[in-house]
Amino acid sequence: MKILFLLLAFYVCAAVPARATVTVSKLFSSHMVLQRDMPIHIWGLADAGEQINVSLDTSNAWVKTNSIGQWSIYLPAHRAGGPYTLSIRAANTLQFDDIMMGDLWVASGQSNMELPLQGYDPKTQIDNGPEEIANAKYAQIRLFLIKHDSSDYPLQDFKAVDGWSQCTPSTAAEFSAVAYFFARSLQKQEHVAIGIIEAGWGGTPAEAWTSFDTLTNDANLLPVLAERADAMDNEVTAEETDRADAKARAAGKTPPHRSWRADPYSWRPAGLYNALIAPITPLAIRGVIWYQGEANTSIQTAAIYSKLFPAMIRDWRARWNQPDLPFLFVQLSAYRAGPTDQWGMVRDAQRRTLYLAHTGMAVTIDIGNEHKVHPGNKQSVGERLSLLARQIVYKENIVASGPLFRLAYPVGNTMHVWFDNAEGLKAHGTPGAFEVAGEDGVFVPATATIVGDTVTASSDAVPEPRYIRYGWANFPPANHPANLFNAASLPASAFTSYPEP
Repeated sequence: MKILFLLLAFYVCAAVPARATVTVSKLFSSHMVLQRDMPIHIWGLADAGEQINVSLDTSNAWVKTNSIGQWSIYLPAHRAGGPYTLSIRAANTLQFDDIMMGDLWVASGQSNMELPLQGYDPKTQIDNGPEEIANAKYAQIRLFLIKHDSSDYPLQDFKAVDGWSQCTPSTAAEFSAVAYFFARSLQKQEHVAIGIIEAGWGGTPAEAWTSFDTLTNDANLLPVLAERADAMDNEVTAEETDRADAKARAAGKTPPHRSWRADPYSWRPAGLYNALIAPITPLAIRGVIWYQGEANTSIQTAAIYSKLFPAMIRDWRARWNQPDLPFLFVQLSAYRAGPTDQWGMVRDAQRRTLYLAHTGMAVTIDIGNEHKVHPGNKQSVGERLSLLARQIVYKENIVASGPLFRLAYPVGNTMHVWFDNAEGLKAHGTPGAFEVAGEDGVFVPATATIVGDTVTASSDAVPEPRYIRYGWANFPPANHPANLFNAASLPASAFTSYPEP
């Protein structure tokens, strides 16, 4: 009888399907920051039709999974504060502690955003790196790092992450230096928890970070798809490159030099958006900081960057369903790139993108390095981004940008230029990096003079000037430097008055 009872119990249990374990996106863990003053979205998977209970602080709600086991719930907005505990209960219980309500930022782009506080290698170091790492002790700054991945379709979750952690010397050392300095400056000023989600990949073009729908629904962007298709025809993955280099070393040969942007796997149009950005978009955020453009400086792609970059920003805003999502970006610095690279054109395309509302641009042409694509002064980059955030997002009445080109017109043999943010216009030495051109569009170096908050420029070689530009060279030479600033000691943006290509 006992054996019969056990067998009966076994078959009854076997006939009842096991309840699936409730899961959440990898975005959720202890120590995370949730966006204050916005509805809190939490989502995940469980068994179809299962009841899920979610509680946070005084908020408590139930939701039932759909027919394929997906669940999604919104909790009421919370003011800044914490720490709180987030509990998710179904067949099992998930509990995340030390949850803070604060401001959540996404930091994305290529290698100058990805460059960690400890540097990439001995040749690529942050200024005062060891001291900065030792002092990176901020319990109110939280860090989340997404590992490299690419996908042919939008993912619902990441392949791998370094989950949320408080900012300590050990966690900050491996995190984006620009994002860290931005968060440090902002947290000291705003006195709320700052969370940074880092999604970066060195050597990657903007089209890899843009959704396929956006790339294919705009005829202006189709040339960039053709350009990347050529590269992908001979696609070599990072793993294959490593194997080839190891084989060369084993044979006593030196591996071939490769460009800092040579990873076609990460070039796939929409591939990085799909894998690294799409899984974040259900989560409310305060804004985005972005440092990218070097991989779009070829003559083929630079000319289209003025269309591609704003399209990407609008794309992200639509995917987040935050039409006014603040998007703060870094203008390309100065670097002696290849003779066919068009850093000036990309800088100007970035400047022109400021026509989009709620965008801001940190100018860095003054802190570049002639021979290093990764300049070491990331402190100034982060601080200039934080100035933009303080003005645009937190509505402080401060000067957050250097002089920005407004208009120019000729009077006789001289071009006259007006700027925004030009109060206290000054140059470190004789004003340099100005060029003028006639109707033929051929630019030559010009002699410039500051007149109040304006600039005049002329050249004997151009008796009837029509256009003017500034900071156009990849790396403005020492005898003609980009050295224009305002009273706040913020540098002027590169620009051209020549019609947009």
